[in-house]
Order: sequence, then structure tokens, then C-alpha cells
Amino acid sequence: MARQLDEQIRARYPVGRRLRILDVGPGQGTQALRLARAGHEVTGLESDPVMLGVLGEALAAEPEGIRERVRLIEGDGRETGVHFTPGSFDIVLCHGVLMYVPAPDPMLAGLARVLAPGGLLSLLVRNADALAMRPGLAGDWDTALAAFDSPAYTNRIGLEVRADRLETLTGTLAGIGAPLHGWYGVRVFTDLADGRPAPSGAELERLFLAEERAGRTDPYRAVAALLHLCGVRGG
Repeated sequence: MARQLDEQIRARYPVGRRLRILDVGPGQGTQALRLARAGHEVTGLESDPVMLGVLGEALAAEPEGIRERVRLIEGDGRETGVHFTPGSFDIVLCHGVLMYVPAPDPMLAGLARVLAPGGLLSLLVRNADALAMRPGLAGDWDTALAAFDSPAYTNRIGLEVRADRLETLTGTLAGIGAPLHGWYGVRVFTDLADGRPAPSGAELERLFLAEERAGRTDPYRAVAALLHLCGVRGG
């Protein structure tokens, strides 16, 4: 997904421009720290104080120049208007968060408001249109059959959450003034790889190439476990 995000950034902004980035629900900070290392100014808005502490520890291990480019705020992604003025950011990331939000439309509208004109909204969501794939491939037929009729599912840590449909989010993004600019599949081939030893070297690179190509190619991307959607404010 980092490659997909970088592709979108390169297409919209000159190389070397320092961007203002909001990461809503940054978790352990994979993207926040990566983008700060690339020279951007990153704000992390995290509602879980435990995860905020984990990210704070990771940030403390970074060089001073990177630490100075990252600001961490404890807060809910549904309340961006409390923390930020309209147009505050060039890019807003919301990765792996919407599945925990029962009614995502108001939150998405708030994220769009804090984007500058032409800004990029990057969403990573569970794909409701392919929700039966994982249990079906694992031979869990009851769960697979239930997935055809409901976007609700139990995630890998045992929480009851929900998935999103591409068609629905496309309409939502258009309605909030950040229409869909491009989308990708994520974890097309590797969704059942939990617990297996990770490949390395040339084999790992081939895995990345296969996933990257599948994630941008029909019909493979449509059955990915996750969808990466990119909307553009005023686009």
C-alpha cells in the first residue's frame, strides 16, 4: 500500500515539496513515520492512549529532525473539526479505521473539510464485496455464507466490525466533495498468510510485485481483502 500511496503523491505534488499530512488512527505509526522520514510534516490523531504510547516510543527512537516533523494528538477521528481548521492538510490518511465506525459518512465529511483544495484523501477499508473469500478459502462455510448477506464480520483480534463496499464509498466521496480518483486492492494473494514464515530477498520482491500488479488489475483487485481508495478534494 505504501507504493500505491507514493504513486498518488507523486502524481499530485512536485518532488521535494514538504506536505502537511494528517494520519487518523496511525496505530504503531508505519505510514506516519515513513512519511516523516521522507521530509513531510505529519500529525497523528489517535484515540487509543495505549497505541498513542506505542507510537510515542517509536517516535522517540527516531533522529531529532524526524521527531520535530511529527505531532501526536489524542483524539477521535470523528472530531477533526475540534482540532483542526478547514484546509489544514494536503493529505489525510484514514487506514484501517472505518471498520470500527458504525456510521462513517459524517467522519468522512469531516476529513474532507480539513483537506486543502486538491488535497488527497487516502482510505484503507475492509472489502465487503469480497468478505466471503477468506472464510471460503479456509473452508469455513457458515461464515462464508453469512458474509454474502451482511457487511459485519469478526476481525482477527475478535472484535465485531464492519466492511465497506466500493460502490457505496464512491458515492460518499462524491457527496463530500472528494470524488474517487483511483482505487487499488490490497492483500489479494496474501490474506491467508498469517503465521507463515515471511519470505525474504528476491522471493519477497516477487511477492510485492505480484500483489502490486494484482492490486491495480481487474478482476483481481475487486476480490482483495482490503480496498485502498484515493479521493481528491474538489477533484
